[in-house]
Amino acid sequence: MNQLHDLADAFASSDNQPRTTFEALCAFAQQTVGVKLFTLMTFDARTRGAQRIFSNMPDAYPELGTKPVNETWWTNHVLDGHKTFVANDIDAIAEVFPDHELISSLGCQSVINVPIIVNGAVFGTINCLDAAGHYTPERVAASDALKLPGAAAFLLNQSISSRSVL
Repeated sequence: MNQLHDLADAFASSDNQPRTTFEALCAFAQQTVGVKLFTLMTFDARTRGAQRIFSNMPDAYPELGTKPVNETWWTNHVLDGHKTFVANDIDAIAEVFPDHELISSLGCQSVINVPIIVNGAVFGTINCLDAAGHYTPERVAASDALKLPGAAAFLLNQSISSRSVL
């Protein structure tokens, strides 16, 4: 419960946003489902572009510019189908992510990608990675608790980004 309070405080803060909120969301994910590597990716359905806006391991996964989405069955499942993706071993990760060797080198061999949907559109994904077999059915069910704070975090990011353009 303390993490939820911390998350609410982070949203309310005007200090170093949206990073303060992203860090609190990462801590909430750690408590909720467990995570070694945590990233947030935005998604633009119109351009089919994605952008990493947060990483708890920026040396391995930096927050960079926009890149085109690699269209695979994963894209159809998560971005177009609005369904959570789970892989619990490195072979399953390798089927959809070309950076599987880097993922494995970080001690991660399981992943859960939670699409964040607002008003029928995918704003992005919350990506949690951990040791092989980590994302049990119970943890996958618990990942639903990430959706509401995730939506708020993506909306906060969009609000800040649109203000900086003006």
